[in-house]
Amino acid sequence: MARKAKTKVKAQAKANVGSREPWTKEHLRELKAHSKSKTPVLDIAKTMGRTPGALRQKAMALGLKLGHRR
Repeated sequence: MARKAKTKVKAQAKANVGSREPWTKEHLRELKAHSKSKTPVLDIAKTMGRTPGALRQKAMALGLKLGHRR
């Protein structure tokens, strides 16, 4: 039983390999524009094709404010 669980985890890890897309200058401009226009994080995630967590992490690193707690 434990063997099946390990195999499933490995299969999921392989499926996620290469799923990270590097941040380009255009992506950063778009994120800054969304921050200024106070677009909800879920809407930004849908348009940019990234997770809300990834957007929040990048915004925090850049010193931008995202989300409802401004």
